[in-house]
Amino acid sequence: MRVRLIHWNSAEAEACVVTLRKAGFEVDYAEKFDSAVFRAVKQSPPDAFVIDLSRLPSHGREIATALRGARPTRRTPILFVDGEPEKVEKVRTQLPDAIYTDTKHLRSAVRDALARTGEAPLVPVQMMDRYKERTPAQKLGIKENSTVALIEPPVDYGRVIGSLPSGAELREDSPQAGDVTLWFLHDPESLEPELRRIRAMASMTKLWLLWQKQRAGRKAGLTQFQVRECCNAVGLVDYKICSVNDTWSAMAFAPRKAHARGK
Repeated sequence: MRVRLIHWNSAEAEACVVTLRKAGFEVDYAEKFDSAVFRAVKQSPPDAFVIDLSRLPSHGREIATALRGARPTRRTPILFVDGEPEKVEKVRTQLPDAIYTDTKHLRSAVRDALARTGEAPLVPVQMMDRYKERTPAQKLGIKENSTVALIEPPVDYGRVIGSLPSGAELREDSPQAGDVTLWFLHDPESLEPELRRIRAMASMTKLWLLWQKQRAGRKAGLTQFQVRECCNAVGLVDYKICSVNDTWSAMAFAPRKAHARGK
């Protein structure tokens, strides 16, 4: 039996790896769960997923949501391990039929999960669809009388953003952050050189990074996993994600310590 472990710290993951291997399971593990890993998992699903909630519980929840949304992995059992009780309960509200355990009881929990393989699971609303009835401005948190700085906007940015609340002002290619800043990313090469500037700006504004959705026949562009991975590497944490319109997705970032204080 093959288990895929999803954990964001390789040293801390070792206890889970050892427990699972002693129980006779083959363990797939990589510290980064990026788009390439997600594609590989869908092409060859494991017998169960074990997702850590002690670090980045929101990431674990969203990965589980994506796994349930993909047909190849929808019926694969999901186990969540460890995590603060309050944060675990938030995950449980969206995925109540997953199995919740701790490292000490992981071995027996995996066996219980495997006994449920093939059961029809609850498929939670995918993260991009949660707020689809809202306008782009509402999704992006643009308020009345706020300033919205645009960095590298496309020529049709007015269509992307749509109507604004009363008194809200757009500032195209602004050198300074606004109350809300929309930074449009156009290709993978445009992200990494700007990470230092993005990191500095994130402490001064509600910062959204926007990228174009994948489309058949279109040159491969950025993905959610790439954007998150690059920003996490410079100390930024994402705390919201949305589908702005049919073309653009967006993710909001804050410095890790500032976000932990509830920014």
